[in-house]
Amino acid sequence: MNVDSLLEDFRQGRLEAEELKRQLLGPSIADAGFARLDHHRLLRKGQAEVVFCQGKTPQHVAAIFAELAARTGRVLGTRADAAHFEAVRHMPGSDYDPLSRVLCVAPAPVALVGKVVVVSAGTADIPVAEEAARTAEYLGSQVLRRFDCGVAGIHRFLSVLDDFLDARAVVAVAGMDGALPSVVGGLVAAPVIAVPTSVGYGASFGGLAALLTMLNSCASGVSVVNIDNGFGAGYMAHVINAQCEAARKG
Repeated sequence: MNVDSLLEDFRQGRLEAEELKRQLLGPSIADAGFARLDHHRLLRKGQAEVVFCQGKTPQHVAAIFAELAARTGRVLGTRADAAHFEAVRHMPGSDYDPLSRVLCVAPAPVALVGKVVVVSAGTADIPVAEEAARTAEYLGSQVLRRFDCGVAGIHRFLSVLDDFLDARAVVAVAGMDGALPSVVGGLVAAPVIAVPTSVGYGASFGGLAALLTMLNSCASGVSVVNIDNGFGAGYMAHVINAQCEAARKG
């Protein structure tokens, strides 16, 4: 729930003044000793803090998840491994996908809205594409996956083009030459979030070649996130989708 929702609940009489003040003026930072958690991010942005698990010990991840879950009931973590999952699997609604390395605690499903399409160039790009898809789904977007649609066989993308026509946002994930987002951007009306991956031979420079290709896209409406940043792309796609949903409702 963000600030606008709190104020609307107060205006409609669904929230008492004291509770409103508690939410707005209460402690914004929880100091766990090794981490300072931003509890007001949910109010500011409409989504709670997300945990980047890579480099954190399982014990630290478990403590952060417990603190965040106590406030919101739901937690999302990225770049997690099996040890991180073992540390939080006792929490209700815990789930871990080893392909995307997404770890979440979500005891109750959220209503999914709109339509985000996640498309990957090759099957080697699926882990990053799946990170984007699972992020958007966790946040509340309906996601359609279309994998292995790279430009080396452009007919593969063209055969599913109809699936993109009513999308509110598209995440296009590609390594190697990174050409897929330009093709998608030239054919699809929705904003395209391009994700370069580190997939490729030596001259791809760990995804740098794909990143430069995407930054130099000649197609309009294409933005670019960092190499392998499926989370960032999925988050942005959801924000676009959620704004479209809010505008549709009025």
